[in-house]
Amino acid sequence: MARDAFGEGILHVKHFRGETTIVVAAERLPEALGFFRASPGLVYNMLSDVSAVDYYPDDYGAAYDGNQSDYRPERYGVCYHILSMLYNRRLRIKAFADEADPRLPTGTTVFPAANWLEREIADMMGIAFEEHPDPRRLLMPEDWHGHPHRRDYPLGKETVAFSFNVEDIHAHKPFAKD
Repeated sequence: MARDAFGEGILHVKHFRGETTIVVAAERLPEALGFFRASPGLVYNMLSDVSAVDYYPDDYGAAYDGNQSDYRPERYGVCYHILSMLYNRRLRIKAFADEADPRLPTGTTVFPAANWLEREIADMMGIAFEEHPDPRRLLMPEDWHGHPHRRDYPLGKETVAFSFNVEDIHAHKPFAKD
């Protein structure tokens, strides 16, 4: 049914442990979400989550040989987890974003609940959602540089204060200068 509606727009289908993931072309993402939400016999009418994956430094972009455990044509994957409450079935609709300019069409036109979920992904992963109704940052300050959930984001550290080093650590804190 979906292959008839989308043809070349469906790039990959994977069944694993009773769950199905359908990879669609990025430009057809809203159309695919709308199809699965409105089609009789499917009625995936609830968006339960939107998640993003950074496949760096894995072998994304490699030619798909049909035997790989996962299809990864680009560095970033965004997955819409939808549920048919009528038939008690789950489905994942996945699209990939280009590494050089990570952007996808918004899913808020079909599922308004995707609003804050997409804002979180934009803020933490740097994937822009075109025509999003509210593209403001959600979690990070406006002047923050970088996207902390990317796998190449530099990690910082803070030494944990224990009884043997608490004075050394607190001596370098701003409150210690009062």
